[in-house]
Amino acid sequence: MSSIMTNVSAMTALKTLRETNASLTTTQARISTGYRVSEASDNAAYWSIATTMRSDNKALSTVKDALGLGAAKVDTAYTGLNSAISVVDEIKAKLVAAREPGVDKTKIQSEITQLQGQLSANAAAASFSGENWLSVDSSAAGYSATKSIVSSFTRSSTGTVSVGTISINIASTIMFDAAVNTATTGTGILDTKYLAATGAVGSYVSDGTVHADQTTAEDALVFTVTGLSISLLTTSADDVAVLEGYIKGVDHALSRMTTAASDLGAAKKRVDLQQSFVNSMMDAIDRGVGTLVDADMNRESTRLQALQVQQQLGIQALSIANSNSQSIMSLFRS
Repeated sequence: MSSIMTNVSAMTALKTLRETNASLTTTQARISTGYRVSEASDNAAYWSIATTMRSDNKALSTVKDALGLGAAKVDTAYTGLNSAISVVDEIKAKLVAAREPGVDKTKIQSEITQLQGQLSANAAAASFSGENWLSVDSSAAGYSATKSIVSSFTRSSTGTVSVGTISINIASTIMFDAAVNTATTGTGILDTKYLAATGAVGSYVSDGTVHADQTTAEDALVFTVTGLSISLLTTSADDVAVLEGYIKGVDHALSRMTTAASDLGAAKKRVDLQQSFVNSMMDAIDRGVGTLVDADMNRESTRLQALQVQQQLGIQALSIANSNSQSIMSLFRS
């Protein structure tokens, strides 16, 4: 039955065209944004997961920056310590040269003095972002020998988040401690007091008092690497023993510095490994989020072309359906 009040064919064509236009709008939005799920209304569950993981990934980006900063601090301390090792090695060589009878110890001491000054300069310069791990003041308020580097951001299965850190104890890497006083042994490698008679390290002091671990004679034979002097030493047996004690003490300090450098190297390696892990985690999260919300551009472009054809056909179908009323009018004209 043909009716001028109700055009069923046009209604059907219009409904189909509306559905096609709606699908076309969705497909065009996916192509323009690159996302299959760009809003909560697209898929609430996927959108919620993606939003949370993007937030966590942003936190991991900050962790990555913190690890870079921590790596720079460790590297600065290692560079300063490694340079100091070379200087102490030179001091040791000068002391061995002074052991030869007949050499001018005053001239050798002049060279040693310059090297001692270089040690202080190296330690003071080994600072990054206001932190110096080689030259410290342990008496300062808030001082701690344990340094922390932010290393991870973790979300548990219950949604609880936590920040992980890498702890580095610099007690063994300190070369100078401004808090050292004359009544106790130093805590830094280069301001630690050694006994000249043996080169051993201990709570030796030179204050005119007989202590439990040293004799009266030993009281005057205490030295530090940066404070030793050979200018007044002679070829007497006692002075030769003192010089050999200097050599042993400097060698002991060199051994401690080598161990400290190894510890810093191990810490640097751990920080590097954590940086690599965080980078991998960020990439994995990006891939996971992409799987949930990214649009398949090949599929969407193909679908776009199909919908555009359907849209054109729908327009033609609607036009044909509307032309049916015109054929009724022609009956009246005839």
